Amino acid sequence: MNRSAILIIFLLAFSMQFGCKKAAVNANTETNTNVATVSPFAEMTDANAAFAEGNRLFDDNQTELAIEAYKRAVEINPEFAEAFFKMGIAYALLEKEAMRTGSGDIVPGETGNKTVKPNSEKMFEKAVSAYKKLINASPDDAVSHFNLARAFNKLNKDEEAEKEFETAVKLKPDDIEYLTELGGARIKLAKYHEALVPLKKALELDPENPEAEELLEDAQAGAKRVDYNQPDNSNTAKKSNSNTMANANSNVSVPGNANTSTKPPANETKPKKEDPKDKKLERPGGPKPSSTRN
Repeated sequence: MNRSAILIIFLLAFSMQFGCKKAAVNANTETNTNVATVSPFAEMTDANAAFAEGNRLFDDNQTELAIEAYKRAVEINPEFAEAFFKMGIAYALLEKEAMRTGSGDIVPGETGNKTVKPNSEKMFEKAVSAYKKLINASPDDAVSHFNLARAFNKLNKDEEAEKEFETAVKLKPDDIEYLTELGGARIKLAKYHEALVPLKKALELDPENPEAEELLEDAQAGAKRVDYNQPDNSNTAKKSNSNTMANANSNVSVPGNANTSTKPPANETKPKKEDPKDKKLERPGGPKPSSTRN
């Protein structure tokens, strides 16, 4: 056997051995990838149980695992509004930490020429959609209206949030949490006077409510600022009337006015020379500049 044949046999054997090793590596990689993508809660078949596990993990500061549990809950029940809402809160915590440390792969905001929507916003939007479906099925469900308002609040849709909080309060007028949240929503909209009503009622029902008490102080301070900056219409009217009277007085004829004509005596043939003392008395007129009250 010549050297060429031996070399060919050697190369074939090496290629076969290398191919086997590569196939084994690829198989291991694929196996590891599949293991990594499998949810740790895949065996759960009850959406409520997955949601409860997510809440437990969230309270235990295991935020990423909590998200996986919430994901499993919405996989089982795609209309699980509260799971979407809690997932939004969990994502918001991770995004806030990523922005603080600069460790996130994608920071919410402008990236190139397109706007990147954070996962938290996506989840809150899904929560809004799911809560609306619950309300369509049961319009008098105060809890769904309240939760929809919370989801709107997270999306900074303050007017929509206020409307849903108002509906929740109408359906349950003595719910302290509903009253407190309605007051807070109105403060965000600078409706300080309107915020006083639900917050005062919340404190009447629960005088030891620190959140309602703090919000009431904010509403009272805001109402005072609004009242202070309002113009004093009564003073303005007085000044206007005074100026009107001054204008009227300036147009009144003064005795001895040179514009008043007098008949000359019958025996006078020539008009009498005008005495300088009889000249017209000038009187200044016109409104004074009005002062504005700050």
